[in-house]
Amino acid sequence: MNILETDRLILRKLNIDDAAFILELLNTPAWWRFIGDRGVRTLEDARTYILGGPMTMYAKHGFGLYLTALKQEHTSIGLCGLIKRDTLENVDIGFAFLPQFWAQGYAFEAANATMNYGKNSLGLKRIVAITSPDNVTSAKLLKKLELQFSKMLKQTPTSPEVCLFEPIAH
Repeated sequence: MNILETDRLILRKLNIDDAAFILELLNTPAWWRFIGDRGVRTLEDARTYILGGPMTMYAKHGFGLYLTALKQEHTSIGLCGLIKRDTLENVDIGFAFLPQFWAQGYAFEAANATMNYGKNSLGLKRIVAITSPDNVTSAKLLKKLELQFSKMLKQTPTSPEVCLFEPIAH
């Protein structure tokens, strides 16, 4: 079931049939560097990740990370969606794309549509974002989405610090 469509993209809920794509994405160097190793090494690990992460969040909150695919080719290129973490007061936007689909405007297109969906369809008043401190590319995209760096924070006492981006006050 498609959640969103843009000019070039379709965003839909993940299902266990997406395990091969998830296995590939979660093992890219950029995922490990900026998001972290999720221990997904096999198709079974990827199915477990989908069931325990995105599919659980859909059931609990009505939203989550969505598979992002090219509309014409139906090629899976990344994830983009809304996440409700126990460690953050507000819902945050998250995105990650396979490296061969970077620098083509797909991340902004998907993230902008997701922000609008969150506000207009889900009624979310405030959507934030977090990034690792060295993720300059994501920080630039968040600025285009009218989010600005607010502060550094730790989600747990043992986790590394992340940058919190919050909506620009108009």
